[in-house]
Amino acid sequence: MIPIRAATTAQQVHDWLYRCVLRGDLLPGTRLSETEIAAQVNLSRQPVREAFIRLAADGLAEVLPQRGTYIGRISMRAVLSARFIREAVESHLARHVAATRPDLTAMAAELTVQERCDVEGDVPGFIESDDRFHRAMALAADQGAVWQDLERLKAQMNRLRHLSMRVFDRSQTIAQHRAVLTALQAGDADGAEDAIRTHLRQMLTELPQMAAAHPDYFTD
Repeated sequence: MIPIRAATTAQQVHDWLYRCVLRGDLLPGTRLSETEIAAQVNLSRQPVREAFIRLAADGLAEVLPQRGTYIGRISMRAVLSARFIREAVESHLARHVAATRPDLTAMAAELTVQERCDVEGDVPGFIESDDRFHRAMALAADQGAVWQDLERLKAQMNRLRHLSMRVFDRSQTIAQHRAVLTALQAGDADGAEDAIRTHLRQMLTELPQMAAAHPDYFTD
């Protein structure tokens, strides 16, 4: 799991656990122990219990009476819904950025980071850079608040990506990102829209394959 210094609030414990779930450090079906986590973060059990409740509200854990708290399975429905919304929103963002031609240095820099992470096998670093690439496009369109809304929708999608990026060809994602950036830099709105749609539709291939390989990790 991701290291954590002593936490002081339930929110800090929640944020730590949230990242661990998304990264796959806590897999579906894992039982969470209030006592063990409280000792690990040097807190009483009450804020840890509150963190578990918040994690359940996020759809990432299940609190079962008399049984305990368990990491929930990845919702295929939530993944597909988030992907659908992202394609609709980001295709419009791509067209806007292509039309306005803002500075895209931040997006270009993330391609370099992704290439390095791919070579080093740093999957968490690769996915964090992937997120920053898409966020940079939203910021280039002056739509940072839109990206914040998307972030809240895509937790289950991120869980899938941390699994799929360990087995699928990451260079394909880099090539897709490069196609998006090239079209944006050229002011090609149609090309940018096509490139971002192609990129986000890759998940339609990855999801059923990962669900077949790890059926215990997924639910409808």
